[in-house]
Order: sequence, then C-alpha cells, then structure tokens
Amino acid sequence: MFDIAGKTAVITGGTSGIGLATAEAFLKKGANVVIAARNEKRGAEALAHLREISDTVAFRKTDTSDEEDVKALIQFAVDTFGSLDIMYNNAGIGDGAPIDQMEGAAFRKLIDINLTGVFYGIKYAALQMEKQGTGGAIVNTSSIEGCVGDPMLPSYNAAKGGVNLMTQSAALALAKYNIRVNTVNPGYIRTGMVNEDVQGDEGIQHLISLHPLGRLGKPEEIAHGVVFLVENEFTTGTHLYIDGGYTAQ
Repeated sequence: MFDIAGKTAVITGGTSGIGLATAEAFLKKGANVVIAARNEKRGAEALAHLREISDTVAFRKTDTSDEEDVKALIQFAVDTFGSLDIMYNNAGIGDGAPIDQMEGAAFRKLIDINLTGVFYGIKYAALQMEKQGTGGAIVNTSSIEGCVGDPMLPSYNAAKGGVNLMTQSAALALAKYNIRVNTVNPGYIRTGMVNEDVQGDEGIQHLISLHPLGRLGKPEEIAHGVVFLVENEFTTGTHLYIDGGYTAQ
C-alpha cells in the first residue's frame, strides 16, 4: 500500500467541495498538502480551516489554465515540503447550453480549465516525480459526464471524456516510472456548484431522481475514493465511478 503519511500532495480546486474534503482526508493520514485555487479569499479561509487538522498545509493562488502557473505550483510544493508525491487535478468549472447555442468563447474557457489544465497538472507533476525517482500517484477528477451525453453540456462532456482517455494514455506512458494515473468519476455531489441556490429545489429533485440510491453524493465520499486510488499500488489507468448508480442504468 502506498503510505500517504509524510508524502506531499497538491490539490487543485482545493478550497471547497471535493477538493477541500480530500485535503482533510490527506491531512488526517499525515500528508503535507498544498491546496491551489484562483480565489485568494477562499484560499485563506480554507487554509485556516485545514490548519485546525494539521499545520502541514499551504495555499498557492493558481489558474490551472495557465501553464506557467501550474509549473510554479509544482515548484512551490517542492520548495515548501521537499517533494511532490501525489497530484490531484480537481479544479474545474461548469457551463451549459445546447451545442447550437453555446458560444465559442465559453466552450474554450471550459476546455482550457477542465481539460488543458489537467494536462498541465499531469505533465508537470510527472516530470517532478520522474526527477525524484520514487514513483507517485496522480488522480484526475472526471465525471459521469465523461461517459454519458447531456444535451446541455457539450463542453463539459468533451472535457471529461478527454480527461478519461488522457488519463489512460498517461497511465501507459508513466507506468515505467511507477507513476500511477487514475480518475475519480463522481455523480452529482452536493457542493457549491450543485445545490438548491444554483439549480433550485425542482432542479435538485430532478438530479436526485437520476441516482438510483435516491440522493446526491457527499464530498467526503469522493475524497474516500481519491484516497483509495492513491493508496492502491496496483491501480492505474482506471476510472472509479462514485455515482449512486447513475451509470448503471
């Protein structure tokens, strides 16, 4: 089993929701954690919260669609804690419109963050792990929307489907370095992006109805899956669906 204790993890989109829950899980297992996000205010709030668990945590403002920002994030983790052993590419945004109504700029923005940003995260984490020569674990947040179509989510479908296959490609390329690359594929999780304030009561009830277990997921349930993918040393190139039965239908 890959021992998380003493290892250094970087989590993009780490200031709320699934990313924050995963930071909590890693810290409780004794890891050093760097959380990254674009919003400095949320970063400061998340950092204060996480330091109640452990002081081996830091924040760096990062735009994952910016290649130089991602390179600097990896270097920051190494400078702060001495290594990079776990990379969780979790940052993402949502946007929706039918394909014949979606603006090109909106499509490109989502792809830049949700797909290209994951590419940067995999690439620069892998280069650092290769340099260290001790292997490592990379996990990418994909989605149920990476394997099923949604008429309102053409850019999100494209990005998450791309994350799935890019993960498989990376897993094959990096196996010789003992660097494992996997995805966690959540169903609809109650977060800042999925709640009654955003979708409305009726919208949330509709989303609940899509899951055979009859509820939305919790961030900590996805964090538990990320921990599994990091710890299990014989798992690479796989997609872990934690979706309340959504994709079983």
